[in-house]
Amino acid sequence: MTVNHQHLRAFHAIAVEGSFSRAARRLNVAQPTLSQQIKALENRHQAALFQGRRPPLRLTSMGQDLFALTKRMFATSDEIDELLGGEAEAGPRSIRLGSDSPIYAARLAKAVMASHPEAAIEVRIDNARETMRRLQEASVDVVVSSDPPMDGQFFYEPLFADYLMVAVPSSHSRAKDGLINIEALAHEPLLIREPASKTRAAMEMLLATANVAPDCLIELHSREAIREAIALGMGVSLFFSSECPPDARLAFLRPTPQAERAQLIGYVVCRVERRRTALMRAVFAAAETLKPLSPLPLPGLSHPVEAAPLVARAAALAAVRSRPGRRSHAERRRGPEGGAAQQT
Repeated sequence: MTVNHQHLRAFHAIAVEGSFSRAARRLNVAQPTLSQQIKALENRHQAALFQGRRPPLRLTSMGQDLFALTKRMFATSDEIDELLGGEAEAGPRSIRLGSDSPIYAARLAKAVMASHPEAAIEVRIDNARETMRRLQEASVDVVVSSDPPMDGQFFYEPLFADYLMVAVPSSHSRAKDGLINIEALAHEPLLIREPASKTRAAMEMLLATANVAPDCLIELHSREAIREAIALGMGVSLFFSSECPPDARLAFLRPTPQAERAQLIGYVVCRVERRRTALMRAVFAAAETLKPLSPLPLPGLSHPVEAAPLVARAAALAAVRSRPGRRSHAERRRGPEGGAAQQT
């Protein structure tokens, strides 16, 4: 039984977008048309592909298997089109960019638009793990990823290297010092990101290198929330320098000493077989114009950090996370015996 290619494209767009309405806009067709195509596909093959039609859409087991195939199918179709010269002269028609860094995603999108104003650009912001998963599944074409895992199926081009800054309220006694010793953070309420955050990993590496265990940790799950909490005097935190825009309520101090392993390297990453396509040539050319903006000199690499330093990072992080005497804000409030802490 021959599969209708148009029906597969409709299914793939809905699975990628997670919504009939967004998929309809992506394909530039009416939503009822898309619904009819999915119904025809399911009826023709006697297979339910979605668990209902209301959001959030969920794929059935059969739908998940089909989605895995259509991701490879349409990625290969695009590569064939580019190989045969379909985009060689005109440049990329569309670019799906994923990133764990909003700042560098915006910069790269702007640089691509400057050289290819006709290209439609779609940007998805996720955490580092989700960003690489999207590239793996071909739901994005290229990503900007911070310290991504090393994998032979991907090609990596360094884009930026960054270092940590300590953010304190503008009223802080050290706000005008310019520098701050890492040991001073041991007695400050430290505002931290969620465990999967690259900023938190780098912060913990910096603390571990200096053998510092903060007395009080308060976990907040976004840069914006932490920035507001600092302004309110709840504590201090660390950001990468590119995430420190001018804010009269805050002061940013360079921590000393800096640990090289606590620095962050961001890469433009694509699948190896796609690195010479017209799309990727356009992206890499745009990335070259951004490299002079890197806060630190870029390493001469075309692959991520080697495995040995990564193992060393993991060991150091495990050590600092298990260090005795390290207490969260909630534990501090409970006091030493589990009851409420006394007020003084």
